[in-house]
Amino acid sequence: QVQPVESGGGLVQAGGSLRVSCVASRTDFRFIGMGWYRQAPGKQRELVAGITSGGSTNYAESVKGRFTISRDNVKNTIYLHMNSLKPEDTAVYYCNLRGFLAGTYYDRWGQGTQVTVSS
Repeated sequence: QVQPVESGGGLVQAGGSLRVSCVASRTDFRFIGMGWYRQAPGKQRELVAGITSGGSTNYAESVKGRFTISRDNVKNTIYLHMNSLKPEDTAVYYCNLRGFLAGTYYDRWGQGTQVTVSS
């Protein structure tokens, strides 16, 4: 089994920055893709940023130029660096990991971390 564990959310003023992290519980997990999603109250979960095993990235239009997704293969961790935060970025942020462990495909979600941006 593999489980993503997020950390790093919190409360920040508009214009500020935060970094959220997601670590896979197994170092032998072979990533295919990783992504950060968010869900605000009353809204559907949406993709914020994704990164493939080859390093290709994609972003939601609303965060382009402000957010950066990155990964540390040694630490088996992905990060979402969020700059110029806006109140509309307030949401629970979820990490999603897809890949293989001992030949079995996994698509796993973390428990979520709250990001609150005050105006």
